[in-house]
Amino acid sequence: MRMVRLFGAALVAAVVGAGLSAAHAAGDPAKGAKVYRKCKACHELTKEKNKVGPHLVKIVNRPAARVEGFKYSKALKDAAANGLVWTEENLDKWLENPKKFIKGNRMAFAGLKKKADRENLIAYLREEGGVWEE
Repeated sequence: MRMVRLFGAALVAAVVGAGLSAAHAAGDPAKGAKVYRKCKACHELTKEKNKVGPHLVKIVNRPAARVEGFKYSKALKDAAANGLVWTEENLDKWLENPKKFIKGNRMAFAGLKKKADRENLIAYLREEGGVWEE
């Protein structure tokens, strides 16, 4: 059992060292696609088209409030001005409870309480939507 834990910790360390977070290492993109169904009414993932919410193309590691043509709340613009980047860790906190993570934002979604749902969704966002590169 100890060997399994050591191997698991080494695997997570290797993944994190390769630029991926532990959340992504644990996430299943196929399961994340199912979780994304809760998001797709308001967000587009594969086209740079805004809906009620901004598109999510290359959301992973993208600076916050950067989608052109989308009117962000003052709270989100302030967070962006203070350096908020949508890292996997910040996405996890946002997805858990958007109102708590950035008080005063306009997102109506209550959040995903299950850690596994958030991990799976983040893995799906990375795989299908891509990663911000600049």
